Amino acid sequence: MAAGRLIIKTEFLPTKYRGYMLPLSQVFWLAGSLLIIGLASVVIPTIGWRWLIRIASIPGIILILAFKFIPESARFNVSTGNTQAALATLEHIAKMNRSVMPEGRLVEPILEKRGRFADLLDAKYLRTTLQIWVIWLGISFAYYGVILASAELLERDLVCGSRSESEVVVTVGDTEGSQSPCHCHMFAPSDYQTMIISTIGEIALNPFNILGINFLGRRLSLSITMGCTALFFLLLNICTSSAGLIGFLFMLRALVAANFNTIYIYTAEVYPTTMRALGMGTSGSLCRIGAMVAPFISQVLMSASFLGALCLFSSVCIVCAISAFTLPIETKGRALQQIK
Repeated sequence: MAAGRLIIKTEFLPTKYRGYMLPLSQVFWLAGSLLIIGLASVVIPTIGWRWLIRIASIPGIILILAFKFIPESARFNVSTGNTQAALATLEHIAKMNRSVMPEGRLVEPILEKRGRFADLLDAKYLRTTLQIWVIWLGISFAYYGVILASAELLERDLVCGSRSESEVVVTVGDTEGSQSPCHCHMFAPSDYQTMIISTIGEIALNPFNILGINFLGRRLSLSITMGCTALFFLLLNICTSSAGLIGFLFMLRALVAANFNTIYIYTAEVYPTTMRALGMGTSGSLCRIGAMVAPFISQVLMSASFLGALCLFSSVCIVCAISAFTLPIETKGRALQQIK
């Protein structure tokens, strides 16, 4: 869903505005994140987490109904020969902007072949595709790792990487002597406040992220923020106060959000229209793999070796920073490609 709406926005926005407008959509992601934390602080202590999931699913159902009001990309319609639909969309846009359509007619070669998976691995895009996949996997791994590690640090009071004395041991199953640590006590109001503060960090670096994307370029901007993400993961191991921990989590959330902003824009810009949705879709699949692996590191490995988990997150970020810096194509100021 996220990839689809970004592709549509990318294809509608002029080149000079993409680097500014696409990162600003992060504000709505932030609003949703803050809303779910606030909702959780009220719903979980009263009627339970299952009701939180039920309530949180309502906007998604409404969104399904709202999709019918979203116009199809004019670029896509032209590429498939549906010029009438493309003209109708452009005329609607001109009307909304109190402007008029320029004279002339839409001329674009009709594409007989749509994008195929093999096109992503074609010699022209092979290196770009493989490096993008590595970056997407790593960014997702770091993003969800930060979120889950935040909850783990707060729940177990691992400010200095030591196990909390309040750890509760419960018996699992019927086997005598089989025990497992359980860390399922409720968040205190102060924990929710910490989550809200760290989540606000996702918008904190947005102005600097926009400047970096537009003046340094997509590749260099991404490599810098990925490198800083690696550094702040290691800083979590420093024995610090609660305020210091909140500050580190705040910066980490800001950096991982900036990483996502940049790679979303780069991936949508680097592929031509025939392959754009395919490129974003396969990258999203790698993103999901990173998200699936993150809980095992943030909640399982972190229990056994706090520093080991942080070093793993940091190492992945360093690999992503190098991969971003060495991407073969810079898309800053580059017009969207229509065909391969």
